[in-house]
Amino acid sequence: MRPKVSLQKLSKYQTDKTNYKKGVIIMRNILYAIVMALTTSSVISPAIASPAEDLKAFQQYYMKRFPDTPKDDFINGIYSIDPVSRETFEAIEEFPQYEIDIEKGEEAYNKPFANGSTYNDCFGKPGVRHLYPQFNSGTGKIETLEGAINDCRKAAGEKKLKYKKGAITALTAYMAYKSRGEIFDIQIPDDPRALEQYNRGKRHFYMKRGQLNLACADCHMHYAGNNVRADRLSPALGHLTHFPVYRAKWGSLGTPHRRFGGCNSQVRAKPYKAQSDEYKALEYFLTYMSNGLEANGPATRK
Repeated sequence: MRPKVSLQKLSKYQTDKTNYKKGVIIMRNILYAIVMALTTSSVISPAIASPAEDLKAFQQYYMKRFPDTPKDDFINGIYSIDPVSRETFEAIEEFPQYEIDIEKGEEAYNKPFANGSTYNDCFGKPGVRHLYPQFNSGTGKIETLEGAINDCRKAAGEKKLKYKKGAITALTAYMAYKSRGEIFDIQIPDDPRALEQYNRGKRHFYMKRGQLNLACADCHMHYAGNNVRADRLSPALGHLTHFPVYRAKWGSLGTPHRRFGGCNSQVRAKPYKAQSDEYKALEYFLTYMSNGLEANGPATRK
């Protein structure tokens, strides 16, 4: 006969077992985080590398992986490495669906606020897409173009715009269009807070997450160019040069943080909010990795 076990002992056993499993999961995550902090990616560079060293290694990785793609052409994303879909992309770009948004953005940019000021009073000129994101020494945080737009509106006594799509993407589409041909040269000033934000974005890029246990780097670095169902994975180099983007899947323009959220959802991880410190740091890192490339937004993607 089996010995009788009291409900109290059984409950304690189940609780201990559950706590043990939770402890194992927590310890595993801690150990993984430590490993990632020490060795961000052996393919690219150690975590102790400077941003300048990261940049050099990051860009060289893609140029070696895709030797037939000129460095300057990585601004075209997947179409820089996929000649078949490139033809379709170029045909669409002759009459892009975001043209109307550029016109709306130009009108909104030049329309005076209730206090008589305009966006030009904040930015000086519309073609500033290539200057963002940037480190704000006053707040110690990263300022994106979308964040700067809403700061401008707040200073003028206007309501903030939503961050993922809509009116704000019309404005950034126009501002990106006026920035075409300008070179990205994102700076990481000699301030430990700036380096902290850069490293936060770097960790996000290489850290695995979600039920699928995938990192940004898995899809857009290690497996870039490979097929996922009917799609090919795009290289991360040049990812942030062409935003905002019009995606056929969305049927509208979207900001970088809208795309970040979609990626997190696809790996079954809980997305952060648009303009969260986490996504701003990721945008800072990824845009810095595209330094030296031209701004070419807005653009069309699948």
